[in-house]
Amino acid sequence: MTGLFGGQRGSDPTDAAQDVMYEAWEATSRSKRIALARKALKISPLCADAYVLLAEEEANSVEEMLDCYQKGVEAGEEALGPEGFEEYAGHFWGFLETRPYMRARAGLAAVLWRLGRHQEAIDHYQAMLELNPNDNQGIRYVLAGHLLARDDIKALRKLLKQYEDDCAAAWLYTRALLAFRESDPDAGKLAEEAWLANSHVPGVLSGKQPLVASTEGYITMGGEDEAADYVEENGKAWQATPGAIAWLAEVTRKLKPRRRRN
Repeated sequence: MTGLFGGQRGSDPTDAAQDVMYEAWEATSRSKRIALARKALKISPLCADAYVLLAEEEANSVEEMLDCYQKGVEAGEEALGPEGFEEYAGHFWGFLETRPYMRARAGLAAVLWRLGRHQEAIDHYQAMLELNPNDNQGIRYVLAGHLLARDDIKALRKLLKQYEDDCAAAWLYTRALLAFRESDPDAGKLAEEAWLANSHVPGVLSGKQPLVASTEGYITMGGEDEAADYVEENGKAWQATPGAIAWLAEVTRKLKPRRRRN
């Protein structure tokens, strides 16, 4: 099946190009990574991950990033083809073939949000969750923050219900905020559950604790960096809700962390 990029789904060149990208991610210098991404595209223009790397490492403006990610999404669509979307729908990311496309689409959505094209970004994130409800990429956390920022409470409520068993601090604090806004009698209980998942958030929200960024490239569950990450994404929504931060501080003031089992 030949398409926009002149390639074929499941062709050997695309697999060979992806192997080059694995090498690119291991390269220690930026110039080497970029050179390998260019090499991968010469082997196959359907290599979505090459566009992702170029967006992250070579683009000099947000517009250039947008162009790279758009090309990556188109390449990913070509590589999978209609048959791939039909076959993998509902289980994307569970198959290696889908991951370059999902990485490119996540990047595209993030750049669209930065450019103020908020509804387009939200549409992409929602579509990605339909393709992969298991959400290995953590798209739901980004989407929840965006829906909160847009005050799209109907869509946010639907999303929270879809992942109602999620016990991540970010999820629980957003549930607590929504409950407070709606005068839900369970709001205090939700705030306590959120605090037990990460006790640093109230302090960071109130400004009593500093923002502590992750230095290892990943978030520590229950850590100060997780709290900082949540507040950076959702702090404005809390600040825009009269009395919410003071309420959270009061509800959690006397709580004690659960004892860890040995």
